[in-house]
Amino acid sequence: MLPSIDSQLCDLDTRCRYAVEHFLAGEYRSVFKGRGIEFEDVREYIPGDDVRSIDWKVTARTGVPHIKRYIEEREQIFYLLVDASSSMKCGYRPGEISRWWTLVELSFLLAMAAVKNNDRIGLILFSNEVKRIIPPSKGRQHVMSLMDVLIKEGEAQEGGEQTNFNAALRSFAHLANKRSLAVVLSDFFVMNYEEELKALAYRHDVIAGCISRPNEVTSSTSGLVRMIDSESRKMRVVDFGATDQSGVQELAKRRLSDLRDLMLECRADFFECLAGADCVSVLSDFFKSRLRRLADETGG
Repeated sequence: MLPSIDSQLCDLDTRCRYAVEHFLAGEYRSVFKGRGIEFEDVREYIPGDDVRSIDWKVTARTGVPHIKRYIEEREQIFYLLVDASSSMKCGYRPGEISRWWTLVELSFLLAMAAVKNNDRIGLILFSNEVKRIIPPSKGRQHVMSLMDVLIKEGEAQEGGEQTNFNAALRSFAHLANKRSLAVVLSDFFVMNYEEELKALAYRHDVIAGCISRPNEVTSSTSGLVRMIDSESRKMRVVDFGATDQSGVQELAKRRLSDLRDLMLECRADFFECLAGADCVSVLSDFFKSRLRRLADETGG
């Protein structure tokens, strides 16, 4: 018998709460604090001011160093854009290692870290089309409601659901009236979304999280195997006896490298998480890497 939604939520909360309260929330704040700010005016530079705030145009025009002054917003708006296509839910069992359960755990950690820092969190769930939109709100109870939606979605495996990234990105662009943070969680088995993503990342802070599944084809796999694409429902016969394992692994590495390069070109941050991996460590490493990159860009 499958565990109830309540027990799955309780298990998720038990596993992740300590990490959020004592670890990830602080790292989240270090990375995103100050990103949601509004420009106020400029003033003359005073020794001790952060040189990263110098307004070089005003300084060049006046001949006197000036810095930009900002008003920090009280909160950010954070959206989870969740790919609910069939390839993401393939083989899902509640609480077991799978792309979908890893996605649920990542979503919970990110959402709770955001709520701990007084940010509002919303959800855009999509596959062939946008399936559900939950407006941003605050509070732990709101987060648990989002997780309830994600767990139920994983259990409702309809099959043949493909990925329409552009519909999700357009929905986010329509909803986000001011600069917001969007975290896209997917396996990224989709094409022709680059222009939409690039336009979105110009106005908003976009992070792409690729959830991969460890290679299921081992050296002992051989012979002809009938396989069905979980999204297109097309059947193909694959000759695993003619498959070179090192070649398969090399193709997977190349795909990940190409995806990373694409996100860099689109000005979106990127991280990968293997199904069943330690999600806390994955997010912590990503936050630290992002913080170093931001410091390098601003000369800090």
